[in-house]
Amino acid sequence: MEYILSSSLLACDFSVIEEELKQLEEAGVEWVHLDVMDGQFVQNISFGVPFIKSIRKKTDLFFDVHLMIVEPIRFVKQFAEAGANLISFHVEATDRVQETIDRIHALGCKVGLACSPDTDVDAVLKYADQVELLLIMSVQPGFGAQTYLRCCTAKIVKTRQYLTAHGLSTYLEVDGGINASNLKMILKAGADVIVAGNAAFSGGNIGANVKALREAGV
Repeated sequence: MEYILSSSLLACDFSVIEEELKQLEEAGVEWVHLDVMDGQFVQNISFGVPFIKSIRKKTDLFFDVHLMIVEPIRFVKQFAEAGANLISFHVEATDRVQETIDRIHALGCKVGLACSPDTDVDAVLKYADQVELLLIMSVQPGFGAQTYLRCCTAKIVKTRQYLTAHGLSTYLEVDGGINASNLKMILKAGADVIVAGNAAFSGGNIGANVKALREAGV
């Protein structure tokens, strides 16, 4: 099955990040997934604008920036200027969803709208025709290396059915606990963008890991 692989740098070795970005490119990875955490919306802090701006100089890969921050509209301009191609934000993180969508588009970036496992997918489906991507979190946001929550599969199926029924080309991205053993099931459910963290970087052998993921998705 064809899909876009978005490798989460949350799982990379930051001490050799330039080399790992090159390995991702050589392995045929299409997107880089950048998890931005503020310690408020989620109980963790990751990286921000300066980091993204610095690695933008090192690669032409598509930057899939996932904001896990409160009131993201405050910072979308900085992330757009840092080199984001797509900016996703959480429907749970703001009461200004429409305004935030419009602001990101005005900055020239594609928009993704994310929902956490406990959120009814209807909360994002009503915006499906206004964004380029819907992001279904299949783990609780904020930490890597979690196990895929099988209850989220039904949300993926429902989202794909909605997009198909309405003739929408909106991407359906799934993030959390995805590996070679469950990838095919998630693709069959309807995902077409897959976020892989540990599954891509484990053991430092990015090329072999990505090959295993591609073969698992056939």
